[in-house]
Amino acid sequence: MSDKIRAMVFGDNERAPYHPLHAIEKELQAILGDRFVLEATDDYDRLHSASIGQYDLCVSYADCWEEKLTDAQVAGLVAFVVQGGGLLVIHNGISVQNRHELRQLIGAKFLGHPEYQRLKFRYADNSHEIWTGAEPFEMDEEPYMFEMDSFIETELLMTYEMDGELYPAAWAHKHGLGRVAYLMPGHHAPSFANLPYRGLIASAAMWAAR
Repeated sequence: MSDKIRAMVFGDNERAPYHPLHAIEKELQAILGDRFVLEATDDYDRLHSASIGQYDLCVSYADCWEEKLTDAQVAGLVAFVVQGGGLLVIHNGISVQNRHELRQLIGAKFLGHPEYQRLKFRYADNSHEIWTGAEPFEMDEEPYMFEMDSFIETELLMTYEMDGELYPAAWAHKHGLGRVAYLMPGHHAPSFANLPYRGLIASAAMWAAR
């Protein structure tokens, strides 16, 4: 147990309007449990510097589209990454974008999504460490759409195809001494059953946590 990487997963349960954290806790444990000790919480005060500093990786599955994080919570998460921590944001975890500091940290702004549908995912043509060598795959998912932050130099990892166009589905970059990765799929538990995507989650978590 002592050689495992410590990770905190934060999100919402009773307060979640669309994506409750408890619905995917077991999935993340199955994907990451061999290498990580995961602690899931809906207490956002765990993001304060005094608490978050004990972890190597923070995973956001936040579903707080209306309620903003406090100044202390934002400061704790930003400082955690800048000082060398890893941040993995999955699907609705980008909802923390209602604080501009975190929108810039993640590297994009969520704009909305068309209806849940079958999507084709393909890896970008690069040699990023996160790339698992997996072939293109398909899965049912909410096609999130984004406006990428022009001030952040991020590397596109994966796209999805919709109506003949390609859209960002995953990216990663360094921020200060830390690392940030975003993965778009993750609407509900079945999203995490896709084997290529499970491999991508594991690879992104390891990269972010070094």
